Amino acid sequence: MSAALKIYHRLPPSARNAVASVRGYYLNWWRYGARSEALVEEALERDSWNDEQWRSWQEERLEFVLQRAATRVPYYRRLWEERRRRGDKSSWSQLENWPILEKKDLRSDPMSFVADDRSPSRMFQDHTSGTTGSSLDLWLSGDTVKQWYALFEARARRWYGLSRQDRWAIFGGQLVTPVSQEDPPYWVWNSGMNQLYMSSYHISQDSAKAFVKALSDYKIKYLLGYTSAIYSLARSWRSISSKDLELKTVITNAEPVYDHQREAIAEAFGCEVRETYGMAEIVAAASECGHGTLHQWPEAGLIEENEYVDGESYEFICTGLLNADMPLVRYRVGDSGRLSKRECGCGRNLPVIETIEGRSDDVLLTRDGRRVGRMDPVFKGGLGIQEAQIIQESLEKVRVKFVPDQGATRVEAGALIGRIRERMDDIEVELEEVESIPRTERGKFRAVICNLSEEERSQAGV
Repeated sequence: MSAALKIYHRLPPSARNAVASVRGYYLNWWRYGARSEALVEEALERDSWNDEQWRSWQEERLEFVLQRAATRVPYYRRLWEERRRRGDKSSWSQLENWPILEKKDLRSDPMSFVADDRSPSRMFQDHTSGTTGSSLDLWLSGDTVKQWYALFEARARRWYGLSRQDRWAIFGGQLVTPVSQEDPPYWVWNSGMNQLYMSSYHISQDSAKAFVKALSDYKIKYLLGYTSAIYSLARSWRSISSKDLELKTVITNAEPVYDHQREAIAEAFGCEVRETYGMAEIVAAASECGHGTLHQWPEAGLIEENEYVDGESYEFICTGLLNADMPLVRYRVGDSGRLSKRECGCGRNLPVIETIEGRSDDVLLTRDGRRVGRMDPVFKGGLGIQEAQIIQESLEKVRVKFVPDQGATRVEAGALIGRIRERMDDIEVELEEVESIPRTERGKFRAVICNLSEEERSQAGV
């Protein structure tokens, strides 16, 4: 924990609100400007572009990004210079000629990905949360930041009849209150952004009533945040009275939303649930329309379906189109899913993501080489479990940490073990009842963790 955070945590709640508000005004200065509303309207207009318009726009933008990356970005310039010395004459204008970029390469020297005609000191520095706690440093120009938040305003607010002027709440990974704090408030009010930032680390059966009261007292219009946090609140406070809330929409981010989570959240808060997809690297993004379709934001980047992660989905390889000052080309984001060419009844001509399966790193492996993803279905059907985490410890054993559903009389352990074995054959399943599932350092929930060694991965053919 940084010294600044320790000082912040010692402040009284009113002073924390003031600090949060100062930060909010600073972020607004970066995110919005005189042209923001025009950028929003332009994004909404592009929703109805035909295939040829999108193809032309993306091809032109991709050509610019690849040329800039190869000639002005130190990491890529060195890569192409080395290839030329080896006699490689392949064209950098063709995306398939570029190697896949791994997170470790970006993490080891992030500055080498910033174009040499840009000064990082004059750019906005952002960080990924890092699923396993290892963050990435990223830089964006002021124009790129404003373009990104115009897209967010258009497709993650205006689609749902919302705007940034509305009061909203967020469950994220910031330590807005000390984890050791036992009594409310478990949140801060950020007047600079009309935002109630709520702590993901304090949700429990005992605290749920206070959270719901805060949503009512602050007249929150919509709730955005980690799926797992919002789901936990929905399950912890079963008697939420939607008449006491003014929520119009719940918007999930950072984690996939599964059917049982969507149903529980919608029932608890009495409003629609909309899923979004994206990452700090802004190489891909998507949001859900009113027809339940997850539409890509083509301006953010191109998504390639690479090799199978399991029998149903592909890993995503993404090339960013928005941030040409720190371009990431054919970047392995660590997510998996399936794309689709189907048309949506909403009338928007934006590419469709059929499914998002989540982290491809968190896929279970069998001794015969199968990759087993999307384990969420094993918990459906009234097993008496509120939430659970599957941890693969070896090719022969998985451990399941689970929190019992407080409304259930018993946990159907036999059924749970049977469902896992249906997917992983005759594997040993150890059940461990816990009071809560630990989150990552930034508050994210990992439903599946594969802790196999490199040797065991090799044995499984990975």
